[in-house]
Amino acid sequence: MVGNTKLDVVIYDTTLRDGSQGEGIAFSSEDKLKIALKLDELGVSYIEGGWPGSNPKDLEFFREVKKLEFKNAQITAFSSTRKPNISISQDSNLQALIDSGVEAATIVGKTWDFHVYRALETTLEENLSMIKDTIAFLKDKGLEVLFDAEHFFDGYKQNPDYALAVLMAAAEAGSDWLVLCDTNGGTMPWEISSIIPSINAITTIPLGVHLHNDAGCAVSNSLIAIQNGCKQVQGTINGFGERCGNADLCALIPSIELKMGKRCLPDGKLKSLTEVSHYVSEIANMPHHNNQPYVGYGAFAHKGGIHVSALLKDSQTYEHINPEEVGNHRRVLVSELSGLSNLLYKAKEFNLDINSYNAETRKVIKQIKDLENQGFQFEGADASLELFLRKGFGEHEDFFQLNNLKIILEKNENDEIISEAMIKVTVGDKIYHTVAEGDGPVNALDNSLRKALHEVYPEIKEMHLSDYKVRVLNGHEGTSAKVRVLIESSNPTNKWSTVGVSENIIEASWQALVDSVNYMLMKKAGLEE
Repeated sequence: MVGNTKLDVVIYDTTLRDGSQGEGIAFSSEDKLKIALKLDELGVSYIEGGWPGSNPKDLEFFREVKKLEFKNAQITAFSSTRKPNISISQDSNLQALIDSGVEAATIVGKTWDFHVYRALETTLEENLSMIKDTIAFLKDKGLEVLFDAEHFFDGYKQNPDYALAVLMAAAEAGSDWLVLCDTNGGTMPWEISSIIPSINAITTIPLGVHLHNDAGCAVSNSLIAIQNGCKQVQGTINGFGERCGNADLCALIPSIELKMGKRCLPDGKLKSLTEVSHYVSEIANMPHHNNQPYVGYGAFAHKGGIHVSALLKDSQTYEHINPEEVGNHRRVLVSELSGLSNLLYKAKEFNLDINSYNAETRKVIKQIKDLENQGFQFEGADASLELFLRKGFGEHEDFFQLNNLKIILEKNENDEIISEAMIKVTVGDKIYHTVAEGDGPVNALDNSLRKALHEVYPEIKEMHLSDYKVRVLNGHEGTSAKVRVLIESSNPTNKWSTVGVSENIIEASWQALVDSVNYMLMKKAGLEE
């Protein structure tokens, strides 16, 4: 099988192999199996599982992946040509590849004469023999073979005759694909567009590209390669990979489908791209870039008042695609740059009926800008913003009121610091006074507040703090600097963020904590109405 014949462009995913070589990324075998299933759901044509001869983790992956069912993707194994001056039967890597049980294999071979001499320390003729012997061996075993022509573009620029001889050797041996690699990632777009047509002119074997991002051109180079006749692109989810990474499939795939009008995924699968992108980031334990094209949380976020005013009339004014096409969604931010349009959009999002010409509306906008001038940042704390708007328009009152709180920090004879919080709150006409300890003052505050409210609002036990961030806003003030605290909270069905600002980190934390609890109770009450 040479890809999916119903597709214009074949997607080859190497997140599990090349992507795992990125700094800070270490997939377990179980992680790789989970990602493989997610990639199959997305509809990529090939999933490169790893190098079975290189480490026990990849051996385990290929052993376990046989037990799974894939509907769209072909699992491939990666390896190199046989080593110089030995026979195929003596090469343990190739034997491990056969033992992996895959039906498709990607073989990397040297294309740049400089690498043949310096890295392999062999002759140009022996390198050609290594490529031919390896591909012929695998074809004889019934495998589909993809030949990765390593350093092809650098090799072509230095010695085009030899680079082409390598491709012809792979073709003569029966390779099903010729994949042109920009391994150092320094090739420019105009070089791609001038070199690839010369390859298409001498072979009928379908071409692919495997491009790195060291000059920031991996995605654009891949698109130009497709424009010049390549039928396969290799890349990774979120552009993970060694050094500056690989071509980012999360930017490539929608550009191929929505900009070039070519199919590279089965029908309806593009809408799951954002979910897959965030899923892989989560498993890799890597931050997801907010401004990542198409799939970033901020890819369709609008802040300027003029922009939002136009968006309300027609989303095409400031969006190049409908975000839902890639499974993302539009966000409008409210900040000191906001105008009336931003507030109206957020009000609509929160199901608030606001008269755009109402003096109260303009008063609320001024209050928001004043708060942001003090250091509040509502664009990252939608829950605090919704509470603020509902209070401003008389649609919400807090579920409890603080009477007083006291925090005690004690360092005992065992050199341990113990945090204790005492809180007195009023709910309705009843006062609750509780004490609780915690791992730190904020944790103690959280525990004490929960303890105080649990009797009246037992649903609070479902909520927990999932993230806590502190930023110093005016560091030149030293220890008296103002800080902003962002708290992310979640329950089994939702996740929300709140903000607090003060010169006192405990006070800022309390503000964010109170908003978090009030928001959860407000949403719970709304569901029950």
